[in-house]
Amino acid sequence: MEAVQFDDIDAINALASEEFGEWGPEIEVTQQMIDDFAELTGDRQWIHVDVERAKKESPFGGPIAHGFLTLSLLPQMSLSGIALKGQGSAVNYGAESLRFLSPVPAGARLHARSRVVKAEAKPRGTLVTSQVEVAVVDSAKPSLLYGMQILYTPPAG
Repeated sequence: MEAVQFDDIDAINALASEEFGEWGPEIEVTQQMIDDFAELTGDRQWIHVDVERAKKESPFGGPIAHGFLTLSLLPQMSLSGIALKGQGSAVNYGAESLRFLSPVPAGARLHARSRVVKAEAKPRGTLVTSQVEVAVVDSAKPSLLYGMQILYTPPAG
């Protein structure tokens, strides 16, 4: 993939697509990861951390990952749908949208793919919005859809 100058709005928008790119690397979501995330965040809801209870009472047949754990794994899974050059930094600007659509069972393997939605000039740089899909491998329905926004800023100086 050829890199595009970070402030070339027209060139970035020319890369926008309704189609997602290729799937990125897979990652297994273990019960230990879920437990560690619960400890870190204080979200120890039984549906995530009580394996025996989740097997008996959960509508999912066992424990599931926190939605925000799934979101936080994106850097390990995603391949950028775009290669930019010339920027000083890339700053998480926020979310245009975020939907948790289906559960991620403990032990599931996840992967992600993305597509460029749009680019727009901002006073401090270029705001690129991408849509990221995270899914359990071999699942027909995504687990997460994220309208990710990254602000690419000029080099300092």
